[in-house]
Amino acid sequence: MNKETSFISDQFYSKKVNDLHFRNLRLEKPNASIQSCAVRMAREQVSCLFIGESAQQIQGYITDITLRDQVLAKGLSPQSPVSQIMEFDMVSIHPDASLVEALMLMFRTKSRYLLVKENEQFVGWISRTKVLTEQSQGPFMFIQSVKEARQIPELRSKWERMPEIIHLLLSRGMKATIVNQIITTVADTITQRVIERVIKEIGPAPAKFVFFVLGSEGRGELTLKTDQDNAIIYEDKANEQREIVRAYFLDFATRVSTALDQIGIVFCEGELMAMNPKWTHSLSHWKRNYEQWISDASQETAMNYTTFFDCRAIYGESELLEDLQSHMGKLLEKASERFFMNLGYNALQYEPPLTFFRNIKSEKIDGEKQINIKQIMRPIVDLARVYALKCQIFEPNTAKRIEILRQKGVFSEPESQELLHAFNYLMSLRLENQSQLILTEKSKPKNYLKLSNLTKVQSVTLTEIFKVIRDFQARIKLTFTRSL
Repeated sequence: MNKETSFISDQFYSKKVNDLHFRNLRLEKPNASIQSCAVRMAREQVSCLFIGESAQQIQGYITDITLRDQVLAKGLSPQSPVSQIMEFDMVSIHPDASLVEALMLMFRTKSRYLLVKENEQFVGWISRTKVLTEQSQGPFMFIQSVKEARQIPELRSKWERMPEIIHLLLSRGMKATIVNQIITTVADTITQRVIERVIKEIGPAPAKFVFFVLGSEGRGELTLKTDQDNAIIYEDKANEQREIVRAYFLDFATRVSTALDQIGIVFCEGELMAMNPKWTHSLSHWKRNYEQWISDASQETAMNYTTFFDCRAIYGESELLEDLQSHMGKLLEKASERFFMNLGYNALQYEPPLTFFRNIKSEKIDGEKQINIKQIMRPIVDLARVYALKCQIFEPNTAKRIEILRQKGVFSEPESQELLHAFNYLMSLRLENQSQLILTEKSKPKNYLKLSNLTKVQSVTLTEIFKVIRDFQARIKLTFTRSL
C-alpha cells in the first residue's frame, strides 16, 4: 500500500470540529483602514480577519491572499477602508459536525476558512490547513492531489484509485453519505480540471455560462458505477451572436465529455450530456423547457425529465442556475396536482423485492440469484424528491432532503430515521459490492448484488428495509394519488 492510501486514522474520523479548539474571532469594523487590519494580522499572526460591527453582524473577511491580490497587485491605497476589499463568501458549520464533514464542505465551497456557528451565534473559526494537519495523510490529501493534476493520464490514474480508497473508508465504518461525497468531490474536481484544460485549448468562452451536473452526481450520491449526466446554461445573447456562442459551447462540451470518457467517467448511454445539442442552451431556452415539463404534467414527462430536478453547478456562473431554479420555484407554486401525482407514480414503479412469504425475491443473472440495489434505492430517492419539490425545497441531496422535511414536520423523527438508515445501509452495500467487484474479481462495477454473498444478518436487515420502503410507497399512494 503506497503513501496516498495509508491514510486511515481512527482518531481523525471520530473527531468533531469542537475537538479542534477553534480560534476566537478577530474582528475589525468595515471602516477600519486596510493598513490597520494588516498590522493587526501581522501582530497576532493570523491569516484571516473578519469584518463587521459585531460578532453577530459579520459582513465579510480578508486574508493574506486578499491583501496580496486586492491591495498590492492593484496598487490600492493602504488607507482605504477594508470594506472595499473584503470577501463575502462566508461558510459556517456547527461545532458538533465531524472533521470529515468540515473538509468536504471546504472542498465543495472552495473555502479556506469556516465560521463555527452554534445557536445562531458565531463562536469561532477554523482553517483548512488546521484540519488537514490534524488528518495528515487521508482522502482529503488525495483530493488535493487530484486538484493539482492536469494531464489526462494523471487524472485517469487518480480515478482508477477510487475503488481502493472507497473500500478502505467503508471498512473503517465511514458513513455511506460521506463516502458518496468523497467520490462526488473527486469527480467534480476532475471535471473542473478538464474544463480548465479545454478553455486553455480553445480560448475563453464568448458568454457567461454554467456547467452543471444532474442525477446522482447532482445529488452528490455518486458510486463507482457512474457515467456523465451534465448540461450547460449560457447567458442570452443578441441574435447575431447566438450561432457563434452556441457553436463554441457545443465544441467545448464535446471536448470535455470526450476527455472525461478517456479518464473513466464514461459517456451517458442516454446521451444526457452537454455535448448533445438538446442539453446546451441559453437561460431563456432552459426556462421554457421547465415551463413545458411542469405544465405538461404527463406521466411520460415526469419519467423522462425527473433528473433535471436534481442539479448542481460545478463550474462557471452559478447565478445562472440559481436564476433557473428561482424560475422553477415559481412554476412549482402554480403546478397542477397532476404534476405531483405523476412524480409520485415515479416512486411506485419499483416494488421492493419481497415475496408473499416475506423472502427476498431475486432474478437469475449468469446462473446466480441477484438483486438490483440501485432500483431498490430508487423509491427513497423519488420519495424525497417529490416531497421536497412539493415543499419548495431545492436541496438536491436525498439525505439532506429527508432531514429538511423532518425539520418542516413533513416526516416524523422515527420516519426520517427509518428512511435515512435504509438509504445509508443500501448505499453502503452498493459501494462495498462495487469496490469488491473491481478489486477482487477484476470486473466492472455493477448495481447487482449476489444473494449468495449476503450474510444471514444482511438478509434479515434487507427484508426489514424492504418493508420500510413498501410502507412509504403506500403513503405516497395516499398522499399523491388519493388511492390505496
